[in-house]
Amino acid sequence: MKVIVLGSGIIGTASAWFLSKAGHDVTVIERQTGAAQETSMANGCQISVSHAEPWANPTAPLKILKWLGQEDAPLLYRFRPELLQWQWALRFLRECTAARSARNMRQIVAMAEYSRQTLQTVRQETEIAYDCLTRGILHFYTDQKEFDSSVPVSARMRALGCPRQSIDAERVVAIEPALADIRHKIVGGHYTETDESGDVHRFTAGLAERARAAGVDFRFSTSITRLLTEGTGAAAKVSGVEVIDADGYHQVLRADAFVVALGSFSVELLKPLGINLMIYPGKGYSATYPILKPELAPTVSMIDDGYKLVFARLGNQLRVAGTCELNGYSRELNTARCEALTRRTRELFPDACDYSNPVYWTGLRPLTPSNVPYVGKTRLSNLFLNTGHGTLGWTMGCGSGRAIADIVSGRRPEVDFAFTGMPHTKNSPLPSSAPAMKH
Repeated sequence: MKVIVLGSGIIGTASAWFLSKAGHDVTVIERQTGAAQETSMANGCQISVSHAEPWANPTAPLKILKWLGQEDAPLLYRFRPELLQWQWALRFLRECTAARSARNMRQIVAMAEYSRQTLQTVRQETEIAYDCLTRGILHFYTDQKEFDSSVPVSARMRALGCPRQSIDAERVVAIEPALADIRHKIVGGHYTETDESGDVHRFTAGLAERARAAGVDFRFSTSITRLLTEGTGAAAKVSGVEVIDADGYHQVLRADAFVVALGSFSVELLKPLGINLMIYPGKGYSATYPILKPELAPTVSMIDDGYKLVFARLGNQLRVAGTCELNGYSRELNTARCEALTRRTRELFPDACDYSNPVYWTGLRPLTPSNVPYVGKTRLSNLFLNTGHGTLGWTMGCGSGRAIADIVSGRRPEVDFAFTGMPHTKNSPLPSSAPAMKH
């Protein structure tokens, strides 16, 4: 089949890679000048199966109330006159029950672990260099109540197959000696040896190069204006995508199947088709610092749970990312939130990096209320989704790409995940047509 993939972040590029390997003729449409130029550009760079606890959990509502009005809080919610934002917030609160949170965690862990294993296979096959580290991910805590409440989460993770081990403060510092200066503040942590880290931008760009060499047609600097449809009812399908190409000309591109992997921007494209995705952009921040003293900088990727920050060593640089701002589609930098990243990093590793001229960045994470992404079919017979991965796009990228390639090809993916538009029965055959999506 001829398949058009919309978007070339880690999700779209991985989709194109696996679709091409499945024997399809693949074209990728991307408005930027190259792959991974938006949300996959400078994020936290962690493959973190261990970070699969949904944001919507029983402890979330009180934390959010506490953070309201704090400009540098881990989560900043700016109330806007937008129906989607309010609908999203209500759905988020609904997902905060213990039962829903447990169900969502099960889905996230399944896809994340499948994706981690798939990434390892791709890495061996392609030999892409992307500052990969396979030293695990270390969560550390400086608040006893936060740590105590996280221990049952680790137990649930282990029950789902993620080897996230609870450890004491001595073990935390033994795993990452760069934390020795704050040993007196650390109360405990969790360590997942199988987790990884690496530069998502370098990996995605490298995978795009290899996909292009394998025959995938990447149309960069090409803007998508709308999807065209034909037919009604069960016969309804997408007939083409209208674009403005790199030379400024309008044209319609035709294909047998279409995969939407546009992250937060999937919503507006699909709304005219009656497909209402519950995705809202969560503006995430990162800062990248040159490392001056390698022996004082962390070599194990870490998560500072109290501050909701992640740390990843990328060669001779330290990437710090985190916080979330629910404030529409603006990518304007908030100075207070940028300074909070540097302030906390300097507290932890005062002499490790050059903090005088950090490189700050923002990206719009496509958040669903449950943190479970849309991967699968829609009510239009040839339109597929691979979007809404939130903070775990890098973690789930290769697995989601592999899974959607299976679905487009008419196969049931190997991972037991509640795919959109498909019955949630492990190893059951694919339905011949997808039911209407409910939102």
